[in-house]
Amino acid sequence: MAKFERHLFVCTNQRDPAAARRSCGYKNSRQLKDAFKDAVKAAGLKGQVRVNDAGCLDQCEHGPVAVVYPEAVWYGFVELGDVKEIVEAHLIEGVPVERLRIVESCLNNSKCPHQMGR
Repeated sequence: MAKFERHLFVCTNQRDPAAARRSCGYKNSRQLKDAFKDAVKAAGLKGQVRVNDAGCLDQCEHGPVAVVYPEAVWYGFVELGDVKEIVEAHLIEGVPVERLRIVESCLNNSKCPHQMGR
């Protein structure tokens, strides 16, 4: 079997409801992962792009979160309506969807405005 060209991981982590940080699992990320899988299959990318759920990607304040490798493009605040655009623009055309990207200076940065007050 040939290697996949890209991997798309969707955070589906679900913490206890009493946890200080809400997790992507409470923001419909499982449905998001399923929508990505369906869209990848419909686009004829099965075998080229692998969609997986992931545990916590530690970007909870940007959730739901998805990341595409090998480019390491991080998407935040992804909604079901964004799936088709990400598949068509990024996975088919190779052009990341800039409006959904998590700004690099925000990744793993406690000073990111989304992460203040964690």
